Parts: sequence; structure tokens; C-alpha cells
Amino acid sequence: MINLQRLHTRAAFFRVLRSFFYQHDFLEVDTPVRQPVLIPETNIQPPASEDWLLQTSPELCMKRLLALGAGRIFQICPCFRRGERGRLHSEEFLMLEWYRRAADYHQLMRDCEELIRTVSGGLAEADCFAGIDLSGRWPQITVAEAFARFSPVPLERALEEGSFDEVMVEDIEPRLGLQQPYFLCDYPAEMASLARRSPADLQVAERFELYIRGVEVANGFSELADAQEQRQRFTQEIEHIKAQWGRQAAMPEQFLAALPAMGESAGIALGVDRLLMLALNKTALQDVQTFSAEDL
Repeated sequence: MINLQRLHTRAAFFRVLRSFFYQHDFLEVDTPVRQPVLIPETNIQPPASEDWLLQTSPELCMKRLLALGAGRIFQICPCFRRGERGRLHSEEFLMLEWYRRAADYHQLMRDCEELIRTVSGGLAEADCFAGIDLSGRWPQITVAEAFARFSPVPLERALEEGSFDEVMVEDIEPRLGLQQPYFLCDYPAEMASLARRSPADLQVAERFELYIRGVEVANGFSELADAQEQRQRFTQEIEHIKAQWGRQAAMPEQFLAALPAMGESAGIALGVDRLLMLALNKTALQDVQTFSAEDL
């Protein structure tokens, strides 16, 4: 339901977000919402816009800005994903993405801690994130540890059977971040197509997701800057897309050409509506969006 008070709350929320990044010397950027080529991702379907596509993320364009020499950048923008509807999903939603050169995923975790504490202190509501302890360094658990503790099947079997995502949603995610935000980190390399492999274990990628009250809020990683390896990963994704959906995805050649100039860097995508929902102790995106699907 459209709500005037919600407009004021969202405006205050956006001011807090932007102020945080301005204070940390980030440059706010904007990139095209409609593009001819996107990241090839098997499990994400972009809506068509004539013969182009609506972005599922601004990631490719923002990384090209890093390659030009931008050091710290952020953007709040609309993104689109076909078939994503439900309590925590919407086909159109707002994404916050930020990127740092000369950084890795550990720095992004620190950013998340500072940003969400800033949101909690910056909104007028007295009970933001009620029941969630935002103090100190937040716990980390590896994907391997999470499967050992919570999954009915071993990690290796879930990967072999293709049930990794199902186990995550049904058995692991609901147990994370119930009293304090949790970082789920060090994903199997095959579950992180744009993330750098860990030098300590090449079977693992430097990727994490942030959970609060069992809800995934953000997905970040140390960026893969090896164009040859990235091309190989994209080729596999393109093959999977054709086999699963019967359509051909294009190789993002301009992105691959720019990739080596990006250097060591890290980036993250955060669901803006999900974060506001959790901050206000709501249970569904439609409780905090200006217009929900039911309003249209």
C-alpha cells in the first residue's frame, strides 16, 4: 500500500547511505540500465528491452570504470530479474554496489559493519534491527563449516548432485544472523564465477555473503582480474544457459578487454530494499517499497 510516511523514511535512508560513501571518499557513478550484453549467469534471467536487455546488476560497467583508474566508486540503481517474485524478491529492485581498488573481500566485510551501524544510528526509528547485536566484529563461517554443521548432505555431494542452492536456502540460510549479522565466506570456486580463487586453497573463492535474520543482504568478493580465466568461466556459463534455457548469451568482450587494467580490487552488491526491511523490523519487501507489485 502506498504510504506517505514511507516516502520520508526511504528518503532518510538514502541520505544515510549516500552520506556514508561520501564520507569515505567514494565517487558516486551512474551506468546504463539498458545494455546489449550482460554477465552470463545461468540462474538469473534478464528481461528484454527490444533487442537489448535490462541490467541484472551494474557490475560489468562499474568494473570498467575501475579499469579506467577510478579508485572507490558506488551506485544505487534499479535492477531487473525475470521470475523473481515473493516475500524477499521482486522483478524490479534497488541495488547498491560499491568497488574498491587495492582491496580484497576482508575490506568489504569491514565496510558492511560500518555501513549498517551507520544506518542503524542514522534512522529516526528507535528500534532499528531490533534483537540484532551490531557491535564489534561480526562472526564468520566458511561454506564448508556451514555444510558440516547444518546440511543433511556433505558439501561435495551437494555440488555433485546440483543441490547446493537448495541446501543453502532450506537448511543453512535460515540459521545465519539470528542474533548478530553473519558472514558466510569462502565459497567453492565453481559457485563464484567472478571471484578470485584463494591463494591458500585454489578450490575456494574469496567470496562472502552477509546474512541478517536468515536473510541474504549482500554478496561480495575479491575480483578475478585474469581475463583468460574469466573467459573460461563465462564460456561454461554460456553453455549452461543454452542447455537450461535454450537461448544464446553473448560474451562480454569489452569487459574482458578492460579486465587486466582493473588490478587487485573488490566489489559488493547489497539489496537496498532488503536492508531497509530488516532495519525497520519488517518481514517482506512490499512493507518498505514505495510501490509494490500489488500497487500497480
